[in-house]
Amino acid sequence: MRVFIYSAHPYEQPFLEKEACQHEIVYTNQRLSLETASRAAGFEAIAIFTADDASAPVLEKLAAVGVRYIALRSVGHDHVDLAKAQALGIHIANVPEYSPYAVAEHAVAMLMVLNRKITESRLLLQLQDYRLDLLTGFDVHGKIVGIVGTGKIGMAFASIMHGFGAHILAFDPVQNPDASALQISYVPFDTLLQQSDIISIHCPLNEHTKYLFSWTAFNNMKPECILINTARGGVIHTKALLHALENDCISGACLDVYEHEKGIFFQDLRGQTMHDTLYTRLLALKKVLITGHQAFLTREALTGIARTTMQTIACWESGSPVPSELTTTIHQPLYSIK
Repeated sequence: MRVFIYSAHPYEQPFLEKEACQHEIVYTNQRLSLETASRAAGFEAIAIFTADDASAPVLEKLAAVGVRYIALRSVGHDHVDLAKAQALGIHIANVPEYSPYAVAEHAVAMLMVLNRKITESRLLLQLQDYRLDLLTGFDVHGKIVGIVGTGKIGMAFASIMHGFGAHILAFDPVQNPDASALQISYVPFDTLLQQSDIISIHCPLNEHTKYLFSWTAFNNMKPECILINTARGGVIHTKALLHALENDCISGACLDVYEHEKGIFFQDLRGQTMHDTLYTRLLALKKVLITGHQAFLTREALTGIARTTMQTIACWESGSPVPSELTTTIHQPLYSIK
């Protein structure tokens, strides 16, 4: 089968080629949009990424040019109108899991870089300033770590924090049966906010989690709390976060995702003026560490994404059930990213 791949990045192409098997792959680095949907003419199957637009108008255009299957190269599907896809007869499947350790380990890495002032230390060393006065961090051991969403990524993060000797609280309407082995205590959301020294977000973006962290949430958090988000940008209300940071309501934020990242992340914008003032304000704060949606970027994760993407297309082509199809029974998981 011929497969048209939108938002194809050089880092993933070798992995996709290796797993392509009988598929003929055609790439474009362009994102899927109303303007680019016509490029899929002649292809029954396409593959898209998180920055692509699969809203109702775009899906209608894809259906009109003959697209019948969309493989998501991601777990999250908040960029896809699943109800519209089902109405149009377009089948959609995601990658329900690849390497939960990739995202969990990146969250931990960001926490330690921010906490132990690694970025500031490197800059001071380059200036030959070897004083330690501005580099004090804290022990993670003994701290209370709150985890929002205890699917596979959240549990991988919890396991690492357990190894650090942290006490772990969790909020998720669906309790993970493996949580007891890590001595995880499930608590109401407000309790998690009030007691946690570190909070890490591992939930999908949907109607239940949009702006879960907003003005009220930040007012309930400890002033010394560090917030980590490697899930979806829209779980955090950016204006509320900036207010909390600038007024010392919390002590720091590690962000691998950003509410308005489309149009910024995954692109080369060197030499261009950045017009997003919220993003530039975040970037200017020393108490904020930002990475460009790269938490998933390990060889193991890229292999898993490519393999599952190609396998789901092969299943659909052969008429076999696709285990990760999202348009068979439309559902929205509340918090757990599985």
